[in-house]
Parts: sequence; C-alpha cells; structure tokens
Amino acid sequence: MLKAVILIGGPLKGTRFRPLSLDIPKPLFPVAGLPVIQHHIEACKEVKDLKEILIIGFYPVTQLQEFVCDMQMKYNVTIKYLQEFTALGTAGSLYHFRDQIRSGSPDAFFVLNGDVCADFPLRELYEFHHERNSTSLVTVMSTEATHQQSLNFGCMVIDKVTQEVTHYVEKPSSYVSTLINCGIYVFSLKIFNIMGETFNLKQEEFYKFGNGNMSKDTGYLQLEQDILTPLAGTGKMCALQTTNWWSQLKTASAAIYANRHYLELYKEKHPERLSTGKRAEQCTIIPDVHIDPSATIHSTAVIGPNVSIGPGVHIGAGVRIRESIVLDAAVIEQRSLVLHSIIGRNSTVGQWARVEGTPCDPDPNKPFAKMENPRLFNNDGRLNPSITILGCSVSVPSETILLNSIVLPNKQLSRSIKNEIIL
Repeated sequence: MLKAVILIGGPLKGTRFRPLSLDIPKPLFPVAGLPVIQHHIEACKEVKDLKEILIIGFYPVTQLQEFVCDMQMKYNVTIKYLQEFTALGTAGSLYHFRDQIRSGSPDAFFVLNGDVCADFPLRELYEFHHERNSTSLVTVMSTEATHQQSLNFGCMVIDKVTQEVTHYVEKPSSYVSTLINCGIYVFSLKIFNIMGETFNLKQEEFYKFGNGNMSKDTGYLQLEQDILTPLAGTGKMCALQTTNWWSQLKTASAAIYANRHYLELYKEKHPERLSTGKRAEQCTIIPDVHIDPSATIHSTAVIGPNVSIGPGVHIGAGVRIRESIVLDAAVIEQRSLVLHSIIGRNSTVGQWARVEGTPCDPDPNKPFAKMENPRLFNNDGRLNPSITILGCSVSVPSETILLNSIVLPNKQLSRSIKNEIIL
C-alpha cells in the first residue's frame, strides 16, 4: 500500500502569484481547465496500490473542503486535508502529521510540492526507489538545468553508478551541479526517525540556550536544509533523473507556460478535454485549446493555440485569443484581442480592446530554460516584459490597450496602460 502527500503551504506564501491568488488559493488556480493540485491527484491516482492522498497546508479548511469532497467522488480515492496550526516548513509538516502518514503501514509515500507542474513519472520513481529500499530512505526526482539556473534550486551531485546523492546544497551561492531537485520524492517510513532526531536536537538547543521562539525554532523544519543536506553522502538518498517536462508555478507568467504543456499532455492522456476543429456552434479553434462546456463563444471568434476558457465565459463576435487563460464568467466583447494574458473571474474586456503581454519565451536549445520565472522588476525598478494579468472583476473599457500590465481586482479602468501595476 502506498500514500501520497501534497504540500500546499498557506495564504502567507505565493505573494509572487498575486493578484491571481487574492480571490482563490493558489493550489486551486485552474491551469488547462483544472485546479493545479488536481493534476497532482490525477498523477497519484494512476499509481497502482496508492490508497490515500493527504493534502497538508495552513489554508483554512473552508477553502479546501468542497474541493476535497469533489476529488474524492471523482477519483474514488481517500483524500484528506490536514491543516497546520502555523507554518511548520516542508519537513515540519510531515513530522507533525507523521501518525496520519504512517497509519495503515504504507510501504512508502510520495511527497509532491503543490507549486510544481509536471508530467509526473511517479510509477518510475517508486520502482526506482523500491529497488533500493533496503538502503535508501528517500529518492529525489531530479532534472538538468543550466549553470546559471541551477543556483535558484537545490543542487546535487550523484554517483553515476549507484545513483546515490553524495552532496546536496539548497540554492548554492556558487556553482555545484546542473542536476537539481524537482520537489517530488518517495520516502520510506524510516525517514521519520531522521526527522525525529533533528526535531529533538532543535529542542535541546532551545532549552540549552534559552532564546528564540519555541514553536518556530523547534517545530519548523525545512526538508531540503534540515533533512536532505545531512543525508547526502550517507548512502540513504538516491536521485532519479528525468527528461519529462517539469516547471514551477511561482509567478503568474509561469501559469501560461504550464497551461501550454498540460494542454499538450492532454493530446495523449485526455484528448476528450481538448476542443478541436471548426464547429459552427462554437468557433474556429487552433489547437491546443480547452473550452469549458458552459462557455458561450461566437462562431466568428478564433481561439488558440494554447488557450484555456473557464466556465460561464462569454466571448463575442470576431474575438481573437492566443496563449492565454480566461477564468470563470469573464466577458470578452466583440472584436477584442487577448494575447499572452490571464483574464480574471468576472472581468470584462470591452469592444475593440487589446489586452497583450510580451513573455520572455525560453530558448529551447538551452537545458531547462523552460523553468525560468522572470523577476517582476528589472534592476532599475521598471516592470519586466511579461504577461498582462487582470484580477477578478476588472473592467477594461472599449477601444483601449493594456500592454505588459497588472491590474488588481475590482478596478474600472478609464484609459490605456503600458508597463504599469494598477493598485
């Protein structure tokens, strides 16, 4: 029997994802028509003998309860949301809920970070871990990065024969390796012995020196720094390198990239979720496109490629949408253009308006360039070229232009804007 744990953090995290996370928890933001962590749940459901999925975070239960119930009914698997009383860190939350994870004596358990988007190779990861179960406590999914990109992630050095991790550094200040941690793991239950030793050591240090915050200093454990780094070189940690698509969802621009790749994965795994061809009752579609059945789209509109249209959306005559996400109940009026943008819930784009971003597309010839999350501002304080984002309930007047801008929720614009954040 196997289990899976999805770590989603809480409302104090994900500030780089604003304004999209102001009206909905980041883990529930729809990418390719599904909440982000529903992609995690689908990947877990495909693993044989996986009987339970635990979602751990410190979002209020009320924000996750309906989603958890829907997922249990849809996938016929036990799913529970475990709420932390405060931020405990990635390892602290696992150790705090260790009894729930160990219940039923699973052979091993997966841990997936909630801000990861990927073609999850969970079955291969478990098989790799199972072969080394007698010695390895954890198997880390890894992928290749460039020298510069690797500095933003956990870097590891592995033995090419045994695949054991001999050295691990989280976000090093200088180059260590191009092999990085993807934030996806398989753990043996014995890992809780290591976590317990680290927890007890922090308690002893607190009582010895008598300073600091008791709950923060003793209960807060980071998986990468407090657990994985000391395990490196002990023969108890291995890494499986994958070439599957992988990315992080740190910024809103990363959502556009993840949307593109999840739509591409649908062609093989869920073709029924894609809208294809030209249908008189719908519109002209340039694949890959996902359109919710409740959306109403004029037959003269042109949608795609790489577009997701949410429930209740209304799209008027002659509208052109490309490389974008349009969220629930948004209205795009006739002859408008939406490119490289995210249109928030209940937002309205007026007639003949132009909403456009200019994303920094990665160089496909460079390893792992797809994982880049550009900074919001340049060194001189100017807004970086990026996608345009409308928060929920934003009104864009007719015949205006929005370029590389971010608009917070509940705003009624009165003019064209370029490279601005409208607060």
